[in-house]
Amino acid sequence: MRYYVVADIHGFYSLTIKALEEKGFFDDKGEKKLVICGDMLDRGDEPKKLQSFILDLLSRDEVILIRGNHEDLMEEMIENLYEYLPALSFTHHSHNGTLDTAMTLTKMSKRDIEQSPETFRQRAWDTPYMREIIPSSLDYYETENYIFVHGYIPCEEVLVGKDKKRYFPLEHWREAGSKAWERARWINGMDAWKNGGKIEGKTIVCGHFHSSWGHANLDGKGSEWGEDAIFTPYIADGIISLDSATPHTKMVSCIVIED
Repeated sequence: MRYYVVADIHGFYSLTIKALEEKGFFDDKGEKKLVICGDMLDRGDEPKKLQSFILDLLSRDEVILIRGNHEDLMEEMIENLYEYLPALSFTHHSHNGTLDTAMTLTKMSKRDIEQSPETFRQRAWDTPYMREIIPSSLDYYETENYIFVHGYIPCEEVLVGKDKKRYFPLEHWREAGSKAWERARWINGMDAWKNGGKIEGKTIVCGHFHSSWGHANLDGKGSEWGEDAIFTPYIADGIISLDSATPHTKMVSCIVIED
């Protein structure tokens, strides 16, 4: 099987299509799947186009969706909407783009939400994103040689110094509960891989944390956010990190894996 893999595309439909075109996804007539390693929407201004694209791929069984922390954020915002209403514009959901995405998909403004919160909740739950796409997403997808996740697999995290952790993969991480997977979606996979989290015989393919972190902090190449930052995939023995900080760089990274 040939896997075309992206991560953290954040509602940037045009950039995603460009990356897939450059890798030959649409010309490939063989057995293939697109793997999206989480954070499908939020921040980009083309969520409806990306929603339609993913729905089409689902209908043709050509996509594997991995759940990201932004999928968790969307569900959490809708579920707990009434707690946020007094200052909705100042919440992390506003800063993270979750609110803007929900407004676009429901065709409702902030004023509409404040005046008719229950209508907003019902419309949001009824969007294809909430009704079909998120329920189709997986905590992980595993092949013979690869494990596709968003942040990392569930680990025990042990603080061993100021801002330094060791990561110990849970013995039965595949069967871990929802809370463990929610936490795992926030892990910097490159940091976990470097500090105890390697999985023998497998390569972890992840997103969530900008790949420039690995280039800068693990390989000493460039900075995280400066002009010399490297946002191409971070690839080492046992780890491939794909988050190219698309809202910042306007670039989507795509790799092709045969397995």
